[in-house]
Amino acid sequence: MKNMTIKTGREKSLLRRHPWIFSGAVESVDAAAGAGDTLRVQDRSGRFLAWAGYSPQSQIVARVLSFAEAEAVDETFYRRRIRTALAGRAALPAVTNAWRLIHAESDGLSGIVADRYGDVVVLQLSTAGAEPHREMLARLLMEETGARSVYERSDADVRELEGLAARNGLIAGEPIDVETVIEENGLKVAVDILHGHKTGFYLDQRENRLLAHALASGAEVLNCFCYTGTMSAAALAGGARSVLSIDSSGPALELAQRNLALNNLDPVRATWLEADVFQALRKLRDQANSFDLIILDPPKFAPTAHHAEKAARAYKDINLLGFKLLRPGGHLMTFSCSGGISADLFQKIIAGAALDANVDAQIVRRLNPGIDHPVALNFPEGDYLKGLLVRRT
Repeated sequence: MKNMTIKTGREKSLLRRHPWIFSGAVESVDAAAGAGDTLRVQDRSGRFLAWAGYSPQSQIVARVLSFAEAEAVDETFYRRRIRTALAGRAALPAVTNAWRLIHAESDGLSGIVADRYGDVVVLQLSTAGAEPHREMLARLLMEETGARSVYERSDADVRELEGLAARNGLIAGEPIDVETVIEENGLKVAVDILHGHKTGFYLDQRENRLLAHALASGAEVLNCFCYTGTMSAAALAGGARSVLSIDSSGPALELAQRNLALNNLDPVRATWLEADVFQALRKLRDQANSFDLIILDPPKFAPTAHHAEKAARAYKDINLLGFKLLRPGGHLMTFSCSGGISADLFQKIIAGAALDANVDAQIVRRLNPGIDHPVALNFPEGDYLKGLLVRRT
């Protein structure tokens, strides 16, 4: 057994069951401990605090796996946690064959994300503590889900902080197709599991795509950072008069047009623009364009709180431009997936953007991921995606 000892007074977060241990809280670690080992975490008196996976190169030097001393962290432990996570998704409405199976710390499996696309499970490992269990996790996921394949997409930037190289490829089962077609709320969606963002798709926006569908009837829609155009497809299926979709990625826009064709949606009502969104919005403003529904779903501007100030300026800029382009009575769907931007700060940014745009607006709804993206009460950092549906009055 290898131990990690926590400094006196620094065990308080563990007693509140927060799963992260920062390097500054550590008194000592057994010399024999290596990256990926499961350590017994204790206070200076030797009192047990947690079992945690060791990440010596990261500022988050360990991530808790269990707070129960009698619980062995073995294959039985991982199978039990996977089954619990799957049971939590049993209430998902039968509107899709793609959803998140495991949501890392919020499912008690730090550093582990698993998403299902039809009969393929995509596994993403982001920590040194999760790394040694790759093959076992793939096997357990196949056994517990009945999937035919488990494909790895462990290429998130955070792996660099763990001292881990990117790793992609088939782990278990049959080779997967270049394009996987899933179904969601009556639409077909082509997903590029091999190269797409995150695990191939933004599963966390499912309910918000349905909202875009509901708001789009008869509307002129602007969809910014559109990626593969699923918000655009939802809006067109909902009866949008026109949709202008902007993204900086040509390949993403090609797949977006493929998604329209898959659903026999009228391409005449869709315009695709490969451009920098900030520049495109300024040009649209200068041309006095306006829209009934505007969707702003940018990439992560602030991965940590350290980046929050710079990110806040970027969020304010795009939302200021969004308000200037929004017609009275129109709706703005605006999002942040930055962990370093809290929901309160995001609302303040949007309020400041409306003020600078000299418009009055009201929050109609707060927007979040679906029930397959739970947030553990002891881990508020898991609440990364926040959004607002705002109506210009």
